[in-house]
Amino acid sequence: MTKLSVVIPAYNERHTVENLLNRVAGAPLPDDLELEMVVVDDGSSDGTRDLLRELEKKADPPFQLVEHPHNRGKGAALRTGFEHATGDIILVQDADLEYNPRDYPVLLQPLLEDEADVVYGSRFLGGPHRVLFFWHYVGNRVLTMMSNMFTDLNLSDMETCYKVFRSDVLKGLKLYSNRFGIEPELTAKVAKAKVRIYEVPISYHGRTYAEGKKIGWRDGVSAIWAILRYNLLP
Repeated sequence: MTKLSVVIPAYNERHTVENLLNRVAGAPLPDDLELEMVVVDDGSSDGTRDLLRELEKKADPPFQLVEHPHNRGKGAALRTGFEHATGDIILVQDADLEYNPRDYPVLLQPLLEDEADVVYGSRFLGGPHRVLFFWHYVGNRVLTMMSNMFTDLNLSDMETCYKVFRSDVLKGLKLYSNRFGIEPELTAKVAKAKVRIYEVPISYHGRTYAEGKKIGWRDGVSAIWAILRYNLLP
């Protein structure tokens, strides 16, 4: 039986994480696919950690909770989650509700049919999405184009949360980013690994800053540095 590990970094998501975990547990997966959930609390200070501890006691199916003593960033939380994941396939899932686990079948299909080693879920290939920030869209497209220029890939959404990997591919990568630079780092390194990469359309329900969105312009600047660093430096 094939095992799917869903790695969920969580930082100050007390209002969404329980709903998200229920959605992951109820995702429409093939009958022969075993689900493993690894939740990494990245030093939350809003009650998320206490809530996750309570949920862990009664979760069905169960999930594994790993805790960082203080906030280190999404990249650090993902690296911790990857270390604890034991599945044949590893999928990244944010703890907010911007990305919906109902899209798992389309994300997993190229891997399960042995057509891909890595799958990106793109918000820009025609899936339904909430209409929000124009400049976020522009920034994302600029970063994706810049990344593509160095990797020679033709991705439409390098910054997407939904990245799915064969575990042997992912665990063969040496990752260093602590914050949102993890997205261009992963992209640069799978490109260098010359693996089969697919991109599929997904739905997207973006949040406003009032609803808890965390990424800002400083993270865009850091992403540019990450693109240069992980594509040009040894």
